[in-house]
Amino acid sequence: MPKFEETPRSMAISMLDSVINDGRLLSELTLSKSFLSLAPPNRARAQRIALNTLRGLERADRVLAKFLQKKPPPKVLNILRLATVEICSGSQAHGVVNEAVNIVGREKKFYRFKGLVNAVLRKVAQKGPDHWVSLRASRMPEWLRGPLSDAYGKDTVAKIEKVQFEAPPVDLTLKYPEQARQVAEEMGGRVTLGQSVRLSNAGQISKLSGFETGDWWVQDAAAAVPVRLLKNLEDKMALDLCAAPGGKTLQLSAAGAQVTSVDISERRLKLLKENLYRTGLKADVHTIDAFELTAQKYDAIILDAPCSATGTMRRHPDLPYAKDGTEFATLIDLQESLLNHALTLLAPEGRLVFCTCSLLPDEGEVQVETALEQNTDFEVDPEMFEFASVQSEWFIESLGLRLRPDYLAAEGGMDGFFVSVLRRKV
Repeated sequence: MPKFEETPRSMAISMLDSVINDGRLLSELTLSKSFLSLAPPNRARAQRIALNTLRGLERADRVLAKFLQKKPPPKVLNILRLATVEICSGSQAHGVVNEAVNIVGREKKFYRFKGLVNAVLRKVAQKGPDHWVSLRASRMPEWLRGPLSDAYGKDTVAKIEKVQFEAPPVDLTLKYPEQARQVAEEMGGRVTLGQSVRLSNAGQISKLSGFETGDWWVQDAAAAVPVRLLKNLEDKMALDLCAAPGGKTLQLSAAGAQVTSVDISERRLKLLKENLYRTGLKADVHTIDAFELTAQKYDAIILDAPCSATGTMRRHPDLPYAKDGTEFATLIDLQESLLNHALTLLAPEGRLVFCTCSLLPDEGEVQVETALEQNTDFEVDPEMFEFASVQSEWFIESLGLRLRPDYLAAEGGMDGFFVSVLRRKV
């Protein structure tokens, strides 16, 4: 059988198969030999097509239901889904249909579906776009939608889903944040949350101005907030626990801190080291378990604890297919242990930032409440509530800051985060 040349669409379909059928994460799949064999622009396009298809999967299935008498094999269905999302999103139908037919014909066991794929997608091209725009945004799975509806109400969850349905903008954190307005103007972006530069149509990241010179790094505007809650970091001893992929380490270093960064994953730390080299920033990086740290005391500690990552689904729509909620209890226990341990590493007048990229209160607000009950000599730093770059109603009284994807929805939203700053009582 001849070897077919991999294209962005064929790669995207392979990625969809692995995500939907095998529960794998796209972050794993982008490390595969087949993905890395593509030229960088084709990698970016394949990933973008796969992400857009995952965001629009529910709509695609509803459109296809009108033209399918019975569900085809999973591989064929994913080819139809991808093509439907592309056609209904404005891509030229002729090229999409032709390539879908060619891809389905590559494997002998699916060759007989070429006619079906051709016929169905031509009907999609005629009637699908009008149906598409009338459909609701894809819903989160019930194992997540239920708890979030209990926490925020169904109307808020629907707003979050609407934001998550759209491809998010790219946010940049600058090595010199005071240049944010100038850089935003030069790059055709806007300043978000006071310092992040937001680009609506970024294109290939490595081709953007300032990438080669290390002037910035990609980091969601919400993810950049936790470090910004700390003041006067010049020459302070700072610890970034669970540091990978490293955006907060870069922020600490850029602010003048002497940074120690630790993470248990050597693979994930690779990107941190690459960004340190690219930006010319410095940190002492170690691949160790956070619980192995016992001696040194730090003026500033960042604990971005392992969590469900449910706040990042606008950027990672593959998460609902790789998770089912069964890991929540284990993660919550780990967060509690890490937070209690991190408090033992804090210098007498130090500050500890606890955050999770989760929308679940059990991984945020509840963790801080529990920590304060177990460590009665600590309190939430009242100075954090003076942070002026967010809206005052986003603060949870006496606990911290709750950021949600539906905040700043007209600008593209943000990742979901909970952040709190703890200190010893004065």
